[in-house]
Amino acid sequence: MLQTTIELEKAAVILKLLGDQTRLTMMKLMDHHACCVCEFVEIFQVSQPAISQHMRKLKDLGLVQEERRGQWIYYSIHKNSEYYSFVQPILKQLPDQNYKVKQLEENGTRISCC
Repeated sequence: MLQTTIELEKAAVILKLLGDQTRLTMMKLMDHHACCVCEFVEIFQVSQPAISQHMRKLKDLGLVQEERRGQWIYYSIHKNSEYYSFVQPILKQLPDQNYKVKQLEENGTRISCC
């Protein structure tokens, strides 16, 4: 993987965004799963507007991409982003969060919006 250097100011912005536990967890989940806002609402037990705010911040920086599937939008990490090589080593150090998606599947809420 090509390692690029990013500006110190941009690194600080990214680290500040990832300093929020909810956003950091969302990024870890999206590294392996495309997720809909309604799934994050279920996982984090917070309002849809709160989740949308987190997503907007991540998307504005280019860390997240969206894909429309019918009336729903699914978010995933933008692995072609110029900042992915900076974020990826951080995400690799985090504990697996896949159990949260498995819980949604077991509860029947993984596809509740689809």
